[in-house]
Amino acid sequence: MTDATLSTPGLRSTLTYLWRDQRIWLVSALILAALAVFDPTQASDSALFAGRALLSTAPFLVLSIAIAAWANATGADNLIARAFTGAPLLMIGLGALAGGISPFCSCGVIPLIAALLAMGVPLSAVMAFWLASPIMDPSMFVLTMGVLDVEFAVAKTVAAIGLGLFGGAVVYVLARGGALSDPLREGIGNGGCGGSKIRAPKPVVWRFWQDGERRAKFGGTALATTLFLATWLTLAFILESLMLAWIPAEMVTAALGGEGLLPIVTATLVGVPAYLNGYAALPLVGGLIEQGMAPGAGMAFLVAGGVTSIPAAMAVWALAKPQVFALYIALSLIGAFASGLMFQLWTMA
Repeated sequence: MTDATLSTPGLRSTLTYLWRDQRIWLVSALILAALAVFDPTQASDSALFAGRALLSTAPFLVLSIAIAAWANATGADNLIARAFTGAPLLMIGLGALAGGISPFCSCGVIPLIAALLAMGVPLSAVMAFWLASPIMDPSMFVLTMGVLDVEFAVAKTVAAIGLGLFGGAVVYVLARGGALSDPLREGIGNGGCGGSKIRAPKPVVWRFWQDGERRAKFGGTALATTLFLATWLTLAFILESLMLAWIPAEMVTAALGGEGLLPIVTATLVGVPAYLNGYAALPLVGGLIEQGMAPGAGMAFLVAGGVTSIPAAMAVWALAKPQVFALYIALSLIGAFASGLMFQLWTMA
């Protein structure tokens, strides 16, 4: 292929599209292609492993997708606005609960958070919601139940709400002492379109199928969620197959197994840089647990990684001043360690 061909606008636009919109599929394809060249047997094994894993989780995937599409089509996310009215301590509790069960993703929560802070909602209640939201949502609960088990899904939900309560309480105490009085960066507005959900929440339309626009929204969300989950889970299952094939179980057990504090501390710290995506992390943690990872370490990894993942952390950094960002990271790490420790003690009881 000549340089002239490589420089044609059509090829450049195709490559740009592949990298911008399909890079996760591209990474999966490149991994399998490299395996096909250097280890054909493992390439076949990894492809079959990913296919079987996707089929086994298909019922949970369908339910997860349906929940996400239903929440968007009905406007159920407008119910979250009701969590931020009332006494400060009540708002912290409702904010943590709303964060633990809300359908918002790490990026989708940004305008909502901006609106809450700009409109004067106490940082303690916002922090409770902010910490809990990236860890769990209805779709994540269903998928966690399918990939890991019901006990882990329930415990992760409790961890999300508990972390929100803990973070909100800490911020509440600090705020009473006069700290954190102006949390937003300069130039942050009122949250744009996200603010309307708080300023004037619209009623939820439960029978969304009677409205053509909402039916279209349901279909669009279902398709987008299907592509998103299929993309990330395919990569995750390929990586899990390689992890099971290439990483000795003894190594995992030595680093992350056992009953002491060190595996949980290690998993908490490793979860910050190693976390890929909330959905993609589930198969990886499942594979590590099969290799000997302590359940508490798995919980700490998921909680720490969820809150400090790049989308979630960038949301905080973009909106809040550095001291608020530092507090967010500190609270997430402390909460992740505590969640892992308590889950470990629960599994041992």
